[in-house]
Parts: sequence; structure tokens; C-alpha cells
Amino acid sequence: MDQNTRKALEAIFMAGLKAVDPEEAVRRHVERIGNRLRVGERSYPLEGFRRIIVTGAGKGTAPMAKALEEILGDRLTAGWIIVKYSHGLPLKKIRVMEAGHPMPDQAGFEAASFILDRLRECTEEDLVLCAFSGGGSALTPTLLPPLSLSEKQKTTQLLLECGATINELNAIRKHLSASKGGQFAKAAYPATVVSLFLSDVIGDPLDVIASGPTVPDPSTFADCLKIVDRYGLTQSLPEAVLDLLNKGAQGLIEDTPKAGDIVFAKVQNLVVGSNRAALFAAAAEARALGYQPLILSSFIQGEAREIALALVGIGKEMTVTGNPISPPACILAGGETTVTIRGPGKGGRNQELALAAAIALEVWPGIALLSAGTDGTDGPTDAAGAFADGDTCKEALRKGINPVEYLMNNDSYNFFDQLGQLLKTGPTRTNVMDLICLLVS
Repeated sequence: MDQNTRKALEAIFMAGLKAVDPEEAVRRHVERIGNRLRVGERSYPLEGFRRIIVTGAGKGTAPMAKALEEILGDRLTAGWIIVKYSHGLPLKKIRVMEAGHPMPDQAGFEAASFILDRLRECTEEDLVLCAFSGGGSALTPTLLPPLSLSEKQKTTQLLLECGATINELNAIRKHLSASKGGQFAKAAYPATVVSLFLSDVIGDPLDVIASGPTVPDPSTFADCLKIVDRYGLTQSLPEAVLDLLNKGAQGLIEDTPKAGDIVFAKVQNLVVGSNRAALFAAAAEARALGYQPLILSSFIQGEAREIALALVGIGKEMTVTGNPISPPACILAGGETTVTIRGPGKGGRNQELALAAAIALEVWPGIALLSAGTDGTDGPTDAAGAFADGDTCKEALRKGINPVEYLMNNDSYNFFDQLGQLLKTGPTRTNVMDLICLLVS
């Protein structure tokens, strides 16, 4: 890939990333004016609270908590947050606990249980400020008895591998958990609760981001059973998980709190950052670099391979007819695709999308693509995503690397690693899903 094109793609992506910096996102929506705290359009008299606590979970939660700690200053009593390993920051009054993501682990179970116990000590004289971001669901793996952590881990793995959407995955997570689906708010009641969300979900539905810990849950145990049936998981899920879901559907286990429940009477939920904000900033950078930008959608979802073919098709149409816009142009899309695991390889949804795009672009000039996760981690790899263009497959074949074989084995990481076409940002401490940038020159 031409180095100038690669630099342009990376600059556009990084501009989007900068726009969703978690610390700045919080500061845009939260302000302390003397003894009053403004959050969005609401205001809270700080002298009216005995204790002010900060909590939350997610890959971008540490910088969000840092902003809250600095804004609250001497009025902050204490705090406890959970972040992904290596995503922590040194904070003064807020305890930072690290745990596993995307696979929940014992550290997450212990940290989430600890926070729930602290929230249950809250009274109506307390103000609880929550910072939730992508990854918050996996980082708070509390369990409904008699489930074990290993059973929840297996359930999570099966749902990730079968191609379930984040909405479907989180619906089941909520109903196996003591913290998700409004249950943080239930634990903290009757305290006043204010939750700030950095959205990593299509359309920014509050009940899905981090599995909506302080949000009424519209999903039910019956919905969970439909998801299990849809993906043919009845025979593979742990018996204890199926038994719990069935009992819940029969009304033998209390469902998650719903709209109208008194536990939400003093709860404010607010989205402070989203994929859409990142797309607008990326478009501005593309324009500054001389490309006519077009934001397709922030609702992109589906199989990564199929999305790649659709985007490449748009790029080819532009080179031939100038529709929907004339080159030089930058097509931008955001969202979160899925991958159905078919092989034993290593990769992530962005790298898989880029590999499928590379195959579709073979020997087609003038089109280049970058697909990357805003959290800096694509699947279980150290890459955020990958670059691809019409020369990618030609270079691979010259080195004896078969692109189709790597795609069939879901081995996109090793494919791009050998070509030097991975994007590695390290932990970004933010997460608003993925950005896809297609340059047509």
C-alpha cells in the first residue's frame, strides 16, 4: 500500500478517535459550579448529599472516572471501578480494579461483587455517579445462583462464536447476572444515581451499553430462550444456564427491573460519547486532506465478510460512474460487525473485514480501506484492525500466502502481520465500536 494513502487512512481514523476521548466526553457534559453539579440538563445540590461515590466498569471507564474525580474535588468520598487489564490509570480516591475482557474471569467476578456490596450500603443521602463504557458487561460477571463462573464463560464463548449480536449477547448476560439490566440501580436504591455512558452499541440504546446496569431492562427470560433457539444452542449451553432461563420464563425467578420500577425513580442516564461523534470528526479530517467525505451509516452490522463486499462494491461504483459521490472521496461507516468462527485462526472482525475486502479488491486500483476498533483491540489480538487495497493480495501471493485460505481459517491477523498491514494503537481507553474508512482516489 502506498505510504501516503496509509497515512491518510490512519489520520482520518485517529481524528475520529480523538473526538471520543472519554475524559473530554465527560467534561463536555458534567460541570461543577460551586456547590452544584450540572449533568446534562439536570443540576444537583452537592451539599444535600452525605456521601458522593463514583463507580462503573468498561474499557474507557478509567479516564471517565479521572474526569469525575477532578470535577468533584474535595466532595468525592470514594469510588471503585473495573477496567480491562492494562486499561487502568492512577487515581487518587477511586480504586481501580482490572479484570478479563471479552472473556469474564474470577477477578471481574470478585470486583463486581465487591462493588455491589458497597452499593447495597447506600442510603437516600448518597449520590452515586457511574461511568460505563464498552466492555462493562464482560467486566462485571456477577452470577445468579447456582451458576458457576466457568458456566458463564462457556455461555459467553458460545454466543461470541455463533455470531450473536451484542444486543442478543447482553440480553442473556443480564438474565444470568446480579448486576446487569438495572440491577446496579436496584442495589444502590434509594440513593440518587447518575450514569454516564460511552456508547459502543448500534443506535446507542441505554439498556444495551454495558448491559444497562442502571437502565430498565425491556428483555425477558422468554426472549433469552428465543435467542438460544435462534442460534441452535440448546444442546451446547451448560445445563445450569438452560435450567435457569427456563425457570425464569416460567416465572419461578424474578426478572430484571422494568420501566416504572421504583428503583429508577432517582436515576439519570446520559450518553456522553458515540460512534456518530467519531464519524463526524473523521469526515472533517478527510475533508481537510482533500477527500470529499460521505458518512454512510453508524448502524453497520452483519457478517464482516458481507459488509466488506458491500463497501468495496460502493467503491468500485464510484471509480466507474462517480456515484454516489465523485473521487477523490472518503466513504465512512461505523458500527460493529460479527464473525462466525469456521476455522482455528487468529483475528478479529475488523481484520476479517479487511481481508475479505482485500480479496474483493484484487488488482483493482485506486481503492484503499482501513477497518479498526476504537478500543485499539480487535478480537483477542494486539491489533486495532488492518489496511487493505488492490495490491494486498498480489503482495501476499508473491510471498506464497493464500488470502482465501487465511480467510477460510479466520486467520486474518497472521495474514496481515506477515504483510505489515496491521494497525496497532495500543489501548485507547475508549470504545465506540468500529470505524471503517474507504478512500477512492
